[in-house]
Amino acid sequence: MLRLEDLQIPGIETINLTIAPGECIGLSGESGSGKTRLLRAIADMDEHGGQVYEENVAQDDVRAHEWRRRVALLAAESHWWLDTVGEHFSAHAEHIEALGFAQDVMSWSISRCSSGEKQRLSILRMLANCPRVLLLDEPTANLDAANSERVERLVLDYIVEHNAIAIWVGHDAAQLSRVAHHRYQVSDGSFTKVVHP
Repeated sequence: MLRLEDLQIPGIETINLTIAPGECIGLSGESGSGKTRLLRAIADMDEHGGQVYEENVAQDDVRAHEWRRRVALLAAESHWWLDTVGEHFSAHAEHIEALGFAQDVMSWSISRCSSGEKQRLSILRMLANCPRVLLLDEPTANLDAANSERVERLVLDYIVEHNAIAIWVGHDAAQLSRVAHHRYQVSDGSFTKVVHP
């Protein structure tokens, strides 16, 4: 379970929200509305008020690096600081074929990877740590339709297999309808549930 209790970040009203294991929440809103700030607060990367709990463990009671292994943020733009793909993995990468790669991808030079390949590889890097919560900031923004479908399938399978939780930020309403159990919107400082007739 992920619980946001009186969570306060600049520009958005106080948020109280509970997400059950096995659920994916879709989050939309205009650029600059605060979606990324919200994810960064949940990941304990930006200052905020209130409290975040994961399975009744308070964010403040866990060291930051340990929290981020449990509650992992996939940034909209991935960062790579070593020469080869494999050097960025602290654990064995699973799901390589599921995202359209061969096993030799670990030997690839980062400089040869396209932005879309880096985006898919960053998802593998995140999942290698087996997080309980996935904070996904536009995880398919650089991907074509086939690779977007691969990512959707992998994330949803991971959620089921690990009884995990995801918050999926995106602008594609059709995609959010496919992946999310519930949808929320950030608009003009408000955080509201999207209710469909």
